[in-house]
Amino acid sequence: MLSVSDLTKAFGSGSNKLQVLKGVDMEIKQGEMVALMGPSGSGKSTLLNIIGGLLSGDSGTIQLGDKSYGTKSPANVVDVRREAVGWIFQDFHLLDNLTAVDNVAIALELSGMSSREADEAAKIALSKVGLADRMHHVPDQLSGGQQQRVAIARAIAGNRPVLLADEPTGNLDIASGKEVLQLFKDLCHDEVNPISILMVTHDPDLASNADRMLLLNDGKTEASDIRSAWGLDEEEGGEEE
Repeated sequence: MLSVSDLTKAFGSGSNKLQVLKGVDMEIKQGEMVALMGPSGSGKSTLLNIIGGLLSGDSGTIQLGDKSYGTKSPANVVDVRREAVGWIFQDFHLLDNLTAVDNVAIALELSGMSSREADEAAKIALSKVGLADRMHHVPDQLSGGQQQRVAIARAIAGNRPVLLADEPTGNLDIASGKEVLQLFKDLCHDEVNPISILMVTHDPDLASNADRMLLLNDGKTEASDIRSAWGLDEEEGGEEE
């Protein structure tokens, strides 16, 4: 589904040049949820931004379905953002004066879908995330967990095969966070349109519920578990998280 090969990215130049990604290799299968962990400043958001077509890498390739990119500028990968990748952020980024269905539909209309098609796709997506009875509520009438569900509906509407989630439960209480995690699992295991999720998180409970964990450290990714992701293997008598 998604394959990243030898991806590099540096910022700055000369003596101020900072090599953030030093040859990232990773693959995600259809229907798989992968947690990406790593120290602050290790490049997790940079990696997500390049996969999502918001930033270009310096070298390497990304293969997402039939789309090949990685070093192309954001202007040349509009199709990736429109058709292939949905985003979930810590903040919900909903428009306060629009209902849930309109918040989802407007994103589809901006990508070129007709109003009628966008409205229908928005309703399908909101039903998928369990908000069929909240479609006509504005954000102020929804809980934090429900607002994040609207954001998830917006990300999956139009049948995008990949979800990129950057600290998706960062603004939620524990119960709402668990609901979002369960929703992610349901979306990955959907029998008709299973999606793949790459999730950046600092939450060990969230990460341990993913199918796999990757640790981004010193510019490269490696398979990981909670102990090594938190550096516990290196500590005498470190306690299990």
